[in-house]
Amino acid sequence: MVNDQMVNKMRIDIISACPELLESPLNHSIIQRAKTKGLCEIYVHNLRDWTLDKHRKIDDYAFGFSAGMVLQIEPIDRLITHLTSERHYDEIIFTAPDGERFDQKAANQLSLKQNIIILCGHYKGVDQRVRDHLITREYSIGDFVLTGGEMPAAMMTDAIVRLLPGALGDVESALNDSFQDGLLEAGVYTRPAEYKGWKVPDILLSGHQAKIEEWMYEQSVAHTQQRRPDLLEDK
Repeated sequence: MVNDQMVNKMRIDIISACPELLESPLNHSIIQRAKTKGLCEIYVHNLRDWTLDKHRKIDDYAFGFSAGMVLQIEPIDRLITHLTSERHYDEIIFTAPDGERFDQKAANQLSLKQNIIILCGHYKGVDQRVRDHLITREYSIGDFVLTGGEMPAAMMTDAIVRLLPGALGDVESALNDSFQDGLLEAGVYTRPAEYKGWKVPDILLSGHQAKIEEWMYEQSVAHTQQRRPDLLEDK
């Protein structure tokens, strides 16, 4: 068990129009383990709880001729103002298809923060004034559009939390993940050493750590060259 006095606990507040979509991803596996260890706190806020509309309405038609409904600024501003009045937030993030690409470097940087807010987009998006005046970073998980930002928020939270010291059982595991050093991870093997005539490479059974690490690096470079040559352009 991690000593709570030595842990700089992270807090992540997620604002959502559909909080039910986040229940399972944020309450199992590594994220749940990190919460149980006291490494992080994750709070999901239902945006409908912060509207003054008697029907709990949080969206409206766009001005002009744009199709689709838009999340209103008032409930978002009301909730963010409430949260920021209680503590300082290092980043207020919006999940947007036109945001900067979320990658391992971004996850590493955010894992060093203390408090983060993630606003999930929904419908056609949010009132542009939210993005202009309340948001500090915008992230996209890919060049495609989803119904809402809940899944991107869950994915980002997972990528961040697993990097917190003590979240993983093996402290070295996260450091060896794909993209941590700008390369894809090499293939990994486990027992049995031979199955249906398919053998584990002899080098991995040699017990020679230096040679294994050299082989793994070569495999990683070759795998990256084959699958993601763009990652090698700056190397």
